[in-house]
Amino acid sequence: MKKPTIVGNTISIPSSQDFLVDVDSFLEGKLRGFGVDDSMVADIAISVTEIVNNAIVHGNKSDPGKAVTIEVSKDNGAVLITISDEGNGFDPGSVQSPIDENNLMREVGRGIFIVRSLMDDVVFEIRRGKGTSVTITKKL
Repeated sequence: MKKPTIVGNTISIPSSQDFLVDVDSFLEGKLRGFGVDDSMVADIAISVTEIVNNAIVHGNKSDPGKAVTIEVSKDNGAVLITISDEGNGFDPGSVQSPIDENNLMREVGRGIFIVRSLMDDVVFEIRRGKGTSVTITKKL
């Protein structure tokens, strides 16, 4: 099986949840290097884990031949993280709210909701047949 690749502020992993720990370690190191405080590191790490997990499972269908790439940067007092997969793309508007009465007992569908509540901005870029990129921003 392939291994994670790190170049500068970017890590690329095969589509397997086995590599979530590598992403977490990479991310925490970068965020601490940027001077991000512990409470924000936790919120950002939770958000990145949710998006990376979605990219692995839903985007790349857990195909280890496809990669998930995470790029971390700091700009104008904010941390920006872009997570990209190589899947077919999806419509984020089609994800139902987990707090809707009909969805309260569903076991899926909470990730994007959690990310939107923890981050200051969440932007989806859907490239049909060429994957999805999600950029999350947290102001410092």
